[in-house]
Amino acid sequence: MLRLVGGLRERGHRVLLGIARGDRFEAKAREAGIEPLATLDLQPRGWPGPIVRDALRLRTLIARERVDVVHAHHSHDHWLARLAGRGVPLVRTFHNARAVKSGVPARWLLRGTATVFAVSRAIEARCHAAGVPPGRVVTVPGIADTTRFTPDADGGAIRAEFGLGGAPLIVTVSRLAANRGHEALLAGFKALLLRMPEARLLLVGKGETRGRLERLVADLGLEKTALFAGYRDRDLPAVLGAADCFVLMGAGSDESCRAALEAMAAGRPVIAGRVGALPETVVDGATGILLDDDRAERVAAALARVLADRAAARAMGAAGRRRAEEVFSARRVVDVVERVYRTLT
Repeated sequence: MLRLVGGLRERGHRVLLGIARGDRFEAKAREAGIEPLATLDLQPRGWPGPIVRDALRLRTLIARERVDVVHAHHSHDHWLARLAGRGVPLVRTFHNARAVKSGVPARWLLRGTATVFAVSRAIEARCHAAGVPPGRVVTVPGIADTTRFTPDADGGAIRAEFGLGGAPLIVTVSRLAANRGHEALLAGFKALLLRMPEARLLLVGKGETRGRLERLVADLGLEKTALFAGYRDRDLPAVLGAADCFVLMGAGSDESCRAALEAMAAGRPVIAGRVGALPETVVDGATGILLDDDRAERVAAALARVLADRAAARAMGAAGRRRAEEVFSARRVVDVVERVYRTLT
């Protein structure tokens, strides 16, 4: 979202950003030089008072600022924009399939939405199933930050922090939550150690299942080889710089799977499950490996294939970087979104 706002502003558009007040995203927006609107709360709670106030304030804002297009990224904001109305074209980006609802209220909401953007083919199909005509659904890829994440990032400090030396290193970045595939990855990693005992796994992220995953690591006897790095943000480029390969087994709330895009921008081969936008992101055998199932032996074989042939892994990483620049650049996404905006105004 920040890349989209910044890219549109660079092209001369005036863009106003409303986000939930107090959200960590608010600080990230300011770091990017974008001051969020102070008049909107956008917290999905407190019916009817705060929500009605937000709807009225949004209606006033649209009129006062002579807004041409309203672009919503979350369901709460989508409903507010639909209620605020005033005949201004409304568009919505769906970042995950479960946000696309069916039923009478959802049909009313989507009927008043001029265009929906889908970050994966699966979401596009879900939109069609919910009744959105094909001409009003546009698939737009996620954005790889090719400026922040580069193949030449120095991972030395990360390797020193975790005592990794020159060990082959697998990195995964994902919230520690249910259905993110950490269990399958740990089982596959344990099987890998039988043929590559020097390998190490770095689990990056925070979340509610950390305690359970730590117990699983202990049960599998992986305490010295599967390491928890916690949440990393400012030094994430260095984390990816330390990696020999990147793994993402499951999609989270953002089915564009931004972590995989960042790994590609960092020039790392990506091993991924066939979830979310990953089948459209990773070119099997060229930029990484797509897993048809998550059985331990399949995961271990993919890891071994990448880690055992450093030259092939570097070639995959370089191909991933080129793909990130060509397909997932901010410029390309802004092109698509701007073109849609122009058809509506």
